[in-house]
Formats: sequence, C-alpha cells, structure tokens
Amino acid sequence: MSSYLIANEISVEFPIYENSHRSLKKAVLNLTTGGRIGQDAGRHAIVTALDQLSFRIGDGERVGLVGHNGSGKTTLLRTLSGVYAPVRGKLETRGKIASLLDVSMGLDPDATGFENIYLRGIIDGLKPATIRSKIDEIADFSELGEYLNLPVRTYSSGMMLRLAFAISTSVEADILIMDEWLSVGDADFNAKAAKRLERLIGNASILVLASHDAQLVDRICTRRIVMEHGRIVSDTPVERPAAPVDTEVEAKVETHS
Repeated sequence: MSSYLIANEISVEFPIYENSHRSLKKAVLNLTTGGRIGQDAGRHAIVTALDQLSFRIGDGERVGLVGHNGSGKTTLLRTLSGVYAPVRGKLETRGKIASLLDVSMGLDPDATGFENIYLRGIIDGLKPATIRSKIDEIADFSELGEYLNLPVRTYSSGMMLRLAFAISTSVEADILIMDEWLSVGDADFNAKAAKRLERLIGNASILVLASHDAQLVDRICTRRIVMEHGRIVSDTPVERPAAPVDTEVEAKVETHS
C-alpha cells in the first residue's frame, strides 16, 4: 500500500488573547514568528502560521523544506505529525508517521532509562512484546550501560540525547518527519548516529526534512519546497549536476567503434 501526504489549502492559526499569561503569549509568538497577523470574529489577534498550503508528497520522495526563521517550516512539520490540526482545509495521510522533531520530548526524568524506553514505546503505539524485542538494541546503541538503571534526571544533557535518539530512531516508519539533521554526542557517536539516520531514511517511503543546510538538501532530497511567511513560494525538483564525462573512456569507445 502506497504512502502519501496530501494537503488541500490547509491553514494553521494561533489566537493571542490579551489576558493570556505573558510567558504563554511569548511562547506562541516565538512559534509563529513571521506569520501574518490578523483578527478573529472576537477581534482577538490571530497569527496565521500556515496560509492555505496545498501539495502532494508520494512514495519515494525526499522533500526539503527551506526558508528563513519564522517561515512556517516547523509549524508545517508539526501539522504533518499531528501535533497541530488545520483550522481550514484538509490534510490526508497514509502510512505510519515517525517524527524526529524534539527527540527528548516525553522523557520522564524520574523514571530510569529502561523505563523510559517502555514509556516512549507505548507513546509511539508499540506493543509490549515489540518494545521488549528492541530493548537490547536500544541499550547497546545508546552506550549508557549501567546508567540505564538510574533515573534520567541524573543524566547529563548529552546522555539524555543519546537515550532519546536511540529510542526515537528504533521505530521503522513509512513517513519520516525531521526538523534539521540531528547531532548528538561526541564525534564518534555522531558518526554512528549519522549512519543510523541514513538507514532510517533509506527504509522510509517518504522523508520531509526542514533544514537551513542547502548542501544537505541537495545531497539527500529529491524536491525542494521554499516557504515564506507561512506560504509556499516555490516547489521544484532538486537538480543534481551531471556526472563528469571520462574523456579517456570516451576516446577508447570512439576508437573501437
């Protein structure tokens, strides 16, 4: 069964109420910086973070979302992942979706590393038997050893990232949603993590990646969507340079022809 993401004029809006707590208002505004500001029926300020987006992404496509900060890339990723619901338009998805947006989200600091593996597995919809089958592989990849028996609050930020990354990338998915290329730990662990990510991407039917790294998008994506102020301004295939011609081989071919 083929996987797809289909958006038909979807819009996402965030109302800003005058009596909202200042820190809450600041958090919402930070999420939607660059969106168009208007008013709802109650004359409350409304930030339109996504404005009537339409596209179709099908099997085999690797889509790179590019644009300045506040252009709507992360909001779109969260909408595709089911975190936000469009206020208008329709979003259709087929296939299991895995999102690598904030890999440490959902970790319980008072639970042990092993307990967090179970908790995240349940959140991801895995059955207990499936989680048990993955524990040894996740533990080995994280390289945390006996620390997995300790509460996560005793971990350094790097150790927490290792655990979260090992858990998040253990789930195979049809559609992979990523916000920037993940970087975790020291150089050796990063190299191992990069190989794991590439394998995960290779096994996915669809990849949607937001990135400021133009070279990364050119290297791994087949399509580039450019966003500005919550709108799509261009949607084009990624052009790769033609392979260089081996003049010596070409000359030999002509000689023998």
